[in-house]
Amino acid sequence: MEYVIEMRNIRKEFPGIVANDNVTLQVQKGEIHALLGENGAGKSTLMNVLFGLYQPEQGEIYIKGEKVDITDPNIANNLGIGMVHQHFMLVENFTVTENIILGREITTGGRIDLKKAAKEIQKLSDQYGLRVDPYAKIENISVGMQQRVEILKTLYRGAEILIFDEPTAVLTPQEIHELMEILKKLVAEGKSIILITHKLKEIMEACDRCTVIRRGRGIGTVDVASSSPRHLAEMMVGREVNFKVEKQPAQPKGAVLEITNLVVEDSRKVPVVNELNLQVKSGEILGIAGVDGNGQTELLEAITGLHKVKSGTVTLNGENITNQKPRKVTQSGLGHIPQDRHKHGLVLDFSIGTNMVLQTYYQQPFSKHKILKFQTIHNKAKALIDEFDVRTPSIHTPARALSGGNQQKAIIAREVDRSPDFLIAAQPTRGLDVGAIEFIHSKLIQERDKGKAVLLVSFELDEIMHVSDRIAVIYEGKIVAIVDPKETTEQELGLLMAGGKKDKAGDKV
Repeated sequence: MEYVIEMRNIRKEFPGIVANDNVTLQVQKGEIHALLGENGAGKSTLMNVLFGLYQPEQGEIYIKGEKVDITDPNIANNLGIGMVHQHFMLVENFTVTENIILGREITTGGRIDLKKAAKEIQKLSDQYGLRVDPYAKIENISVGMQQRVEILKTLYRGAEILIFDEPTAVLTPQEIHELMEILKKLVAEGKSIILITHKLKEIMEACDRCTVIRRGRGIGTVDVASSSPRHLAEMMVGREVNFKVEKQPAQPKGAVLEITNLVVEDSRKVPVVNELNLQVKSGEILGIAGVDGNGQTELLEAITGLHKVKSGTVTLNGENITNQKPRKVTQSGLGHIPQDRHKHGLVLDFSIGTNMVLQTYYQQPFSKHKILKFQTIHNKAKALIDEFDVRTPSIHTPARALSGGNQQKAIIAREVDRSPDFLIAAQPTRGLDVGAIEFIHSKLIQERDKGKAVLLVSFELDEIMHVSDRIAVIYEGKIVAIVDPKETTEQELGLLMAGGKKDKAGDKV
């Protein structure tokens, strides 16, 4: 059989690590082919080789039966290969059109013809049902729309083969469903797609075949229709995975965090958190469920000192922390796994070892008389890397060199190890594989069982339902209901998240 893409025995090494160890990938024309593996298994590396960002030490690449030498992304583009990266490559204050044509500008009489380009982009957008406004600025559109701009960028360049690197890691459930429909439409139009993902549900829903990589080696390729999530998970991590969250009933005590009549405004002075009241008790995990954009981000930023509060109070362990600086809030007993790991979680150019002590470097035992004790920091970082299975060549590796999932595990290791009285976990398993998700959930439950208070914010309804002891539903900046996960359904939660109401008296808050 002639494959649209064939990568034979690819080997890619970095200092101290073999990222791809003789991996073979064969993609048929007109299929959605999943590339599945743990965090740091080598999936993105393999695709970066295909896209010309990395050069392999050995192996061959064939496109439609022809052997090719892809030494840079321009060659990949000319061969009809486009890549939508996990972290978008967009200029925020440019328009959609300006971003898409960047490097491929249409000129008329020596001037860039934006009107003509916008017309072409609108035509492509309509053809694939992407519904993107060519004149919108990137900074003013949702993350899901930004991803569609990245898809249009590849289509504008004539891509026949599209690589998607963890495309759903930053999307809401609704956006994920819409993206899957877009992928199916692209394939129906004759495109071929490689989908890098950890999410077994998405593979079962949208993919034709799946190739599994474990620790840099190819494990095998299976037909999705004749496989199961459990079988794929076992191939990925090399052991049986428990999909059920094991936990004892919560034993909540007094309130650790109390929020009273909180009002937070956006840059236009519009209230995005509106007279919100909430309590999180010691010994419980309180989940917040809501459609993205209903005030979750601003609420968390207000609690952590990253966003100014207009009115109302935030109290932690009886201490008023409203509008305090982030360090003061942290010292009051707060831990924060932020939803944007690059903006608020890591200093990407610092080593992964240094990132492990960002919250505590100025305290004993990591410094004395304002002088850092590097050996102590290294020992601590090494212990956390081992405990949380952060895959990195060394503790000196810059954080930006790690896969997204391993960056996430590093942040979780740092925050959970401090065992704060109150832990915010915002999208804690975003970009993690099933084995890592199982581990992180168990860590959050361990903190709960130590009597800590945990606030879990997630767009994954499965996660909210299975990990939370109580669920608070946020809609238009208010908590509109608090429900017991054992007595609700995903359908009921979805209704509340959309602004619906429960019938039973006493359920409104």
